Amino acid sequence: MNNFILYTLTIFLLLFSYYKNKKKTKMALVKAWKSFENILPEFLGVIMLVGVLLAILNPRVISSFIGNNSGWVGVVIAAIVGSITLIPGFVAFPTAAMILQNGAGIMQIAAFVSSLMMVGVVTLPIEIKYFNKKMAILRNVFGFIFTFIVALIIGKVLNQI
Repeated sequence: MNNFILYTLTIFLLLFSYYKNKKKTKMALVKAWKSFENILPEFLGVIMLVGVLLAILNPRVISSFIGNNSGWVGVVIAAIVGSITLIPGFVAFPTAAMILQNGAGIMQIAAFVSSLMMVGVVTLPIEIKYFNKKMAILRNVFGFIFTFIVALIIGKVLNQI
């Protein structure tokens, strides 16, 4: 029902925008389509990779590594994987939902997504180039530490600790 409401609202607002200014609305739709075309290959690649991994790793294996019962070891594993993975945010959340549905724990997914968004091992050389080495490393270290704070808060809020 929520999806129906959101789609209806979106269509209504799009029609309203078109009524107010046809040229800008058409231009915005063209830009949105081009952005979608640019994002689609990356999105499909990650979704296919996750699909293959979920086919290979059954829910029992996933939950043994990053399930609720894996505890802080699972949180650390998820944080490390998130730190070295380069996935944009719009792909990370559906990916996290799929992994969660296949046996991962919520604290572990919180650590995965947090480290994915805040730590960039792969992008560290670029950060060092634009910032200095000390600043880039400090930012990543603090992001990694904050990942565990997020997991702890999620665990407390959801009574998993």
